[in-house]
Amino acid sequence: MNGSTTMLGKRVVVTGGGSGIGADMALTFAEAGADVVITGRRSAPLEKVAARHSAITYAVADVTQEDDMASLFNHLGEVDIVIANAGAAESAPLSRTELDQWQRMLEVNLTGTFLTLREGLKHLRDNGRLIAVASTAGLKGYAYVAPYCAAKHGVVGLVRALAQEVAGRDITVNALCPGFTETPLLEESVATIMAKTGQSAEQARAHFQSTNPTGRLIQPAEVTATALWLCGPHSGAINGQAISISGGEI
Repeated sequence: MNGSTTMLGKRVVVTGGGSGIGADMALTFAEAGADVVITGRRSAPLEKVAARHSAITYAVADVTQEDDMASLFNHLGEVDIVIANAGAAESAPLSRTELDQWQRMLEVNLTGTFLTLREGLKHLRDNGRLIAVASTAGLKGYAYVAPYCAAKHGVVGLVRALAQEVAGRDITVNALCPGFTETPLLEESVATIMAKTGQSAEQARAHFQSTNPTGRLIQPAEVTATALWLCGPHSGAINGQAISISGGEI
């Protein structure tokens, strides 16, 4: 974690803050001086993250539920930084993808981002920052995760459109697009590959590592560092961008 950029006096909201990238972001922004609120659907992981720093509080909220997100931001009042990080991934060949799986991927990854940014924007101070955690799947295609790719491409489009709407208020909106990142979500994917193919954990992880030209997984701290930079004093010209954090993956 890197807290070199000061966030003193800033109020930050991070969805999906109970693990992985969201948890790392919460801790780093808190260490940099921000007042951080993390959200998620389950209280237990949120409690564990909040217990690690006195500047972190949590609220149970489902990003796919309009009432939850409206209530969250109405309760918080003015905010400075909103990070739409909550997401999920499932895999299947498109020919065996059920409609409910398609809808789940869109609801969590795209509709959840839409509701987070929309409600956050209503309470965002001028010179605020909106960030969506997308994926390299928002920039290219991956086999067997078509609904996830479609949703993340939608997130990038949403960010680019909204950036045009709010630029006159000195608000920026950007998407972070990490490659395969060392998180619990990736470990679930490793477990799925092992169960379906009989591969070892090392073989399954090697599949994800091979997509990165540097031959490794992205670390949550690398995504967080980019978010911190986007919220710093010299990032006002960075708007409507989809920033690849992938070691050069094309």
